[in-house]
Amino acid sequence: MAIDTSVVRNLPLFRKLEPAELTRLMARATARRVPMGEVVFEQGATAHAFFLLLHGRLKVSQVTQEGQQVMVRVVHPGDLFGFARALNRPDYPGTARAAVDSVIVSWPMADWDAVVENNPRLAINAMQTIGERLDEAHTRLREMSTQEVERRVAHAVLRLAEKAGRPEGGGLRIDFPITRQDIAEMTGTTLHTVSRILSAWEGQGLVEGGRQKLMVNDTAALARIADPES
Repeated sequence: MAIDTSVVRNLPLFRKLEPAELTRLMARATARRVPMGEVVFEQGATAHAFFLLLHGRLKVSQVTQEGQQVMVRVVHPGDLFGFARALNRPDYPGTARAAVDSVIVSWPMADWDAVVENNPRLAINAMQTIGERLDEAHTRLREMSTQEVERRVAHAVLRLAEKAGRPEGGGLRIDFPITRQDIAEMTGTTLHTVSRILSAWEGQGLVEGGRQKLMVNDTAALARIADPES
């Protein structure tokens, strides 16, 4: 699929690139549609390419040594992902699957070094992305180590609302299918516990659930649950 540079020019990752630089960069890129449910890459597979999400949402999960599946992050439009070479590893650390019909752009992994060397601004942006990813991981680890479960679930729902919430009827509708099991994996707890918490919140009018659906009606109340001392 040919890529029109106007589609990516306004993404934060490319915003400060000169037009000629962007044209050269996209000349090596390949775009493809990924239907809902299709895997972009599998955990442990050789990292042959790195990617940018143009449209849609992806869920990235890992299977631990104990065989437990954990949802580690959601990829949002404009995010780089799968850049294993930047992490000094030859394989993908997780499995990326399309949560909705999506469009991705990919570059050969062998191009990573040339891309960052020839595009300093892009390299800086990519490093910032990696830093944000690490900071998010550290935040989640800290939450799981120090916070009670309801606070962790509130933080997770608020992050989803911030990144993927679409205004609807006075609330924010998460714009991709999200299950209670997903939230349990994101917060290091059980499906039973998340179901109990969300059901209580539904009774208070804070959220509305449904089959793989989540509507956030009161972000202020969830913020008070997440950080009661703030």
